[in-house]
Amino acid sequence: MQPATQRSKVSVVPQPEAAKPAHPWLNRRTVLSFASMSTFLLGWQFLVSSGIVHKRLLAPPIVVIQTFITKFVDTTPDGATLQEHFITSLVLALIGFVSAIGIGTPLGLCMGWYRGIDAVAHPLFELMRPVPPIAWIPLSILWLGVGLVAKAFIIFVAAFVPCVINSHAGVKMTSPVLINVARTCGASSWQIFTRVCLPYAIPLVFAGFRISLGSAWSTLVAAELLAATCGLGYMIQMGRTMIRPDIIIVGMLTIGFTGAVMSWGLDRIERRLAPWRSKR
Repeated sequence: MQPATQRSKVSVVPQPEAAKPAHPWLNRRTVLSFASMSTFLLGWQFLVSSGIVHKRLLAPPIVVIQTFITKFVDTTPDGATLQEHFITSLVLALIGFVSAIGIGTPLGLCMGWYRGIDAVAHPLFELMRPVPPIAWIPLSILWLGVGLVAKAFIIFVAAFVPCVINSHAGVKMTSPVLINVARTCGASSWQIFTRVCLPYAIPLVFAGFRISLGSAWSTLVAAELLAATCGLGYMIQMGRTMIRPDIIIVGMLTIGFTGAVMSWGLDRIERRLAPWRSKR
């Protein structure tokens, strides 16, 4: 006698696994970046080699690479090796940049949350914000002389403004819904500030750090005009005096590469502190 119901046998067909790229790093973005960089270097080399641009005005990439390598042991024409210039400028930039973060970020956060602090500090900040950092050089010489402190002060002024603006905006842009929910749950003003506003403001705060970092390195050359005898800015100025475009480009590329590495480090720190931020 046959059973009233029978279990239907379902055959499961294994699905083929998605093909994985042989090299995960070899994606479209990497290929496009490599292609654009190669095109830029080839075009640069062509302009100089063909005589369209004179070698005294623009050194070809091969000469720049040779100068970069030899500058590690060669002290001509500026009296120091590349690593000595780099360390001097790095210390100077970090002093000004870290000082700007340590003072500007708390000030901007407090201005964004506490109306009393905002009422006192905002008019003074808006009065000083449009003044370019280079305009502070005469006063810095009068107040601090021409040493390390005066140069770090110029970099501090350049990096200070973006830290304050972005920290202030980060708190102001905190969702009112989150603040009202926290108040409904009985949170104090300090608890709302530290547990709601600060986490919400982290992406904008780090965006301000990146802008401040760029401002610090871009002001470095001007800061090292103050009777400097070493530093990347000094090396660039000596390259201009000696009509050595290869020296100038080596200094510029060193500043650019160092700034890119520091910006990447800030991005990694932000990902740790704010893993919920949107990524593209």
